[in-house]
Amino acid sequence: MRSRSNSGVKLDNYARMVHQTILRHQDPVTGLLPGSPDQPHAWVRDNVYSILSVWALSLAYRKNADRDEDKAKAYELEQSVVKLMRGILQCIMRQLDKVEKFKYSRSTSDSLHAKYSTMTCATVVGDDQWGHLQVDATSLFLLFLAQMTASGLHIIYTQDEVDVVQNLMFYIEAAYKVADYGMWERGDKTNQGITEINASSIGMAKAALEALDDLNLFGAKGGPGSVVHALADDIQHCQSILTSMLPRASISKEVDAGVLAIISYPAFAVEDMGIVNMTKEEIISKLQGRYGCCRFLRDGHKTPKEDPNRLYYESAELKLFENIECEWPLFWTYLILDGIFINSPEQVQEYQEALEGILIKQKDGIRLVPELYSVPPEKVEEECVNPHSVERIPMGKCPLKWGQSLYILGNLLSEGFLAPGEIDPLNRRFSTILKPDVVVQVSVLAESEEIKELLLKNSIDVETVADIHPIHVQPSRVLSHIYARLGRNPRLGLTGRPYRRIGVLGTSKFYIIRNTMFTFTPEFIDHQQFYLALDNKMIVEMLRTEIAYLSSRWRMTGRPTVTFPISQSMLTEDHSDLDPAVLATLKKLQDGYYGGARIQTGKLSEFLTTSCCAHLSFLDEADDLAQYLDHLLAHAAPKKAKQPAAGGLGRFKAVATKTKEMVTLKNKAQNLDVHDVNMYLSNKLFRSRQPSLNLNLPDKSVPEETQVPELSVPTDSGIPRDASGAIDHSALALLLKDMQSLQDQADILHILFKDKGMDWDTRLHGKGTTVRSLLTVLYEKAGELKHWSLIRMISGMLKKKVEELDSACSDLLAHQKHLTVGLPPEPREKTITAPIPPDQLSALIDEASDNNISVAILTQEIMVYLAMSIRTQPSLFSEMFRLRIGLIIQVMATELAQSLNCSGEEATESLMSLSPSELKNLLHHILSGKEFGVQRSVRELDDGVSPAISIHQIGYAGTTKSERAGISKLKSDMKMAEHRLSLTDPFKEPRLSLTDPVTELDQSLAFRRKSIRSQSLEIENIESGRYRLPSIESLDIPESIPGVKDTRHGQWLRRRRLDGALNRVPVGFYQKVWKILQKCHGLSIEGFVLPSSTTREMTPGEIKFSVHVETVLNRVPQPEYRQLLVEAILVLTMLADVDIPNIGSIIHVEKIVHQANDMFYKDQRDLGAEEHILEKDPATGVCKLLYDSAPSGRFGSMTYLTKAVAVYVQDFLPSGSCAVQ
Repeated sequence: MRSRSNSGVKLDNYARMVHQTILRHQDPVTGLLPGSPDQPHAWVRDNVYSILSVWALSLAYRKNADRDEDKAKAYELEQSVVKLMRGILQCIMRQLDKVEKFKYSRSTSDSLHAKYSTMTCATVVGDDQWGHLQVDATSLFLLFLAQMTASGLHIIYTQDEVDVVQNLMFYIEAAYKVADYGMWERGDKTNQGITEINASSIGMAKAALEALDDLNLFGAKGGPGSVVHALADDIQHCQSILTSMLPRASISKEVDAGVLAIISYPAFAVEDMGIVNMTKEEIISKLQGRYGCCRFLRDGHKTPKEDPNRLYYESAELKLFENIECEWPLFWTYLILDGIFINSPEQVQEYQEALEGILIKQKDGIRLVPELYSVPPEKVEEECVNPHSVERIPMGKCPLKWGQSLYILGNLLSEGFLAPGEIDPLNRRFSTILKPDVVVQVSVLAESEEIKELLLKNSIDVETVADIHPIHVQPSRVLSHIYARLGRNPRLGLTGRPYRRIGVLGTSKFYIIRNTMFTFTPEFIDHQQFYLALDNKMIVEMLRTEIAYLSSRWRMTGRPTVTFPISQSMLTEDHSDLDPAVLATLKKLQDGYYGGARIQTGKLSEFLTTSCCAHLSFLDEADDLAQYLDHLLAHAAPKKAKQPAAGGLGRFKAVATKTKEMVTLKNKAQNLDVHDVNMYLSNKLFRSRQPSLNLNLPDKSVPEETQVPELSVPTDSGIPRDASGAIDHSALALLLKDMQSLQDQADILHILFKDKGMDWDTRLHGKGTTVRSLLTVLYEKAGELKHWSLIRMISGMLKKKVEELDSACSDLLAHQKHLTVGLPPEPREKTITAPIPPDQLSALIDEASDNNISVAILTQEIMVYLAMSIRTQPSLFSEMFRLRIGLIIQVMATELAQSLNCSGEEATESLMSLSPSELKNLLHHILSGKEFGVQRSVRELDDGVSPAISIHQIGYAGTTKSERAGISKLKSDMKMAEHRLSLTDPFKEPRLSLTDPVTELDQSLAFRRKSIRSQSLEIENIESGRYRLPSIESLDIPESIPGVKDTRHGQWLRRRRLDGALNRVPVGFYQKVWKILQKCHGLSIEGFVLPSSTTREMTPGEIKFSVHVETVLNRVPQPEYRQLLVEAILVLTMLADVDIPNIGSIIHVEKIVHQANDMFYKDQRDLGAEEHILEKDPATGVCKLLYDSAPSGRFGSMTYLTKAVAVYVQDFLPSGSCAVQ
């Protein structure tokens, strides 16, 4: 018999340690591990981590086998691992109803439990008796299920279990917007049961999704049916939120040692090495002690000052735990593993030596990792004064199986029994390696032969949809429909993936479905409900954004391929050529560089070999969905197109030639349990034929005898009235036939909408011509004419919703930005701090807008643009924690008033008349801030302007490219709009107004004749404002600023107004406020107090603290005044660095500002300034000239604020301080 090798003896020692500390506690029936002898519950997270050392040991025995017994030992250990993993799977399968509910609700009451009975796999506490929602625990189980399967273990046995795992992936895929209790089961660190978005949960979910994507759960023996799929867009959402959060761990924790698990082993979820190192340094510098690391700052768990009889902490109590937080050796095991994976022997040695010094040694020589080290009660004061000075005592579980397992794993790796690749077979450790540049492939398709010829005239050679057969092009919503079947299992009550839109990463692949090749158009081309897709510049801008996103986020094998269809709506109005914006984009794409990305244009067939291709085999069996796909293919067979109808994008929709067939198809689709059939079946197909917009022409679909004769109104009458004097709505509806202008028709329909409601039958063309149907026709016509103010107004009346409004809101919230809608102050301004369902979100916006259609529709639009910007340029939003959309709208109107030198009312009209792309452009300029800086002024020249900014409209000679694309085009666009409006009647007086009072309505309700205007309808006696079209009348917009040669005039006022509206503050502002609060009893801002007790709960770097300060500042409705208050606080914070124990009780910041204002006013009067220059703001009493003063200089705002602060706190200054001059 061979002698035992040295390595074999060492392995046997580790086997003894594993058996003594872990395996002997494993339940023989379920395979689960209890928390400890006195805590018989099995926690999912602890179980997975605990079994890691057993898995690693089995791999080591298999690799270093001396004899057959070693191989048998390896198999026995492997089976222990399989038994535990299947035990957890059994626990989950008993709660599949929760998995199903949670996919839709994301509610804490519908979450999987965090712990189960060790002996029965049953639940042990109620849904609301524990912080069960811990996305990281479920994700950790899935991550190691993937890693262990890849290493050769067989954990999943049946197709039903495959479906369970697929649904668990849906359970965690939205982790980036799910607030949970985190890995410490507490949520917010006050331990009051408040959930929050946790970086550790998002990172672990991202790792699990990446690890499982396209993995065969049956291993090498499996077929295509046992492969599970993750969606790349969900993974990248997690990635971008994670990047924006770190090194912060959550809203209430500025740093958390648990994040080590996601920046290193086991998740390796962060791809940017700079962020990994920064986060690690934060943890080591702020949390490391002599016995390990604290979990997070002010963690009261098992400290001597924690009240063991009370689960929750009082907010002000957290300060008591400062410097006495318990230290956990567990985190040093992570740092040892990190050193091994980054190949840093020094780090491994440093932490191994430190860990050896604090392990508990047993008589049999086994070393145990204790749960934590706590400060002895009698030494608390000493530790508070001199942190890390006293000897601590071990407490809690000994060993902590989770830590013991990672300690053994670290030893097996560091002693060479295992290579890092063996416990990471899916190669997650390479996530930080730089990826090669992505080349984005773009295939342009023409909708018809006519468009193909137009493109050829411009030297752009493309294929038509018919030419690319047998490849089939479908809109992205068909792909969403297909994915809704993934993981569906009626026997287990699982419906598959919730119907959600597929992002650009998902639509940039080829798909093989039922042996047919599919490609899908990007989601932004597929807008049905909202008007953004009516603006070709917006479509082009979205294409640019998506291509830039693809080039930076693509991680899959093969190149991304974007299919970009050119439809009728992308032509000029006379259909003689392409829209200039689209044509320019196509030319740029051919140049090979667009949106910061490398581009390759070509035909789809040429890209088949270089593209990423996914095989969706879960659809191969025949069922309803297969019939749906067959139906699509049957009706999408290539036909050489006849002249298509206007309206464009319909060719790419899932269409059938006959209504009857389509209705059948819709019924089939409804049987598929998909949650909004209309999202992926075109509504237009079910819409009855509507009368043409020129309503005074006979409608061909209505029999001749039902035509209503033209109404004749005597010239001296007003709006048609009945005998009682009330408005005769039927007669008013008949006036629509004679109205040539869209605006007039909208005015009348608005009255009918207000008085009679959407479903009132006008009987204009026989029965069934409702207000809604007429508005729909008007909307389509306004869309063709690109009359944006009307489009927005009718959208509001028709209650059209931006299709991705809820996901835009969720994206902003996931980036730790709170949103407010409506104009300040509260309670009108509503704050959104957590994702809410689409219907509730729309209702909230309507309520906050005082049911003002214009404000509500702009709010939706701006929310979408903010989400687009934060996705591609998160740096624009640094130091902003609350985005106040109402104020942003107000500032946009103000900017237009100043740029166009017009009144507030005209500016509001102009804002509503901007196209979506121009509105987004204006928002971008406001967010970026730099366009309005002092150095970026506009120089007026005789022949035009040479600006450094793109906001001012002065002239066109010498304008920059960004100016041509920006607001400087507004006036010409307004002229164009007026021209379009007058197309229906050359004698109509042009008007763009949405804010005209009712008394002006009569001028436009007059009948037009060939060369004269008849007597107008008199409706002045109608109650004022009742029929007023929606306006933004509550906006506080200054009247136009007189044109002056000095371009600096109004610049600092504007800067302050912008910064105040955007909540923009100097870097480090909130940390400085925290310091000053420690030296006074609080700061009072306009009667609202920010108490010093806040610092007893929150630490300086917490987002929670920043949001708290912002909330108090946001009580001030005027943004420029708010910004002066911020400047005053900034001056105050300088005192925090002075050696003064206290600077007063409650400091009234507004008194400092008013004192500075009085000094400024007196100095200006002494210098002979005239009264009109020193006009005061009636709302605040502050001199308007002070708002417009630069911060520095002799008459700068900071100069006066510094003097005011010195006067205010002089009683508290040290006696030796110099006198204020």
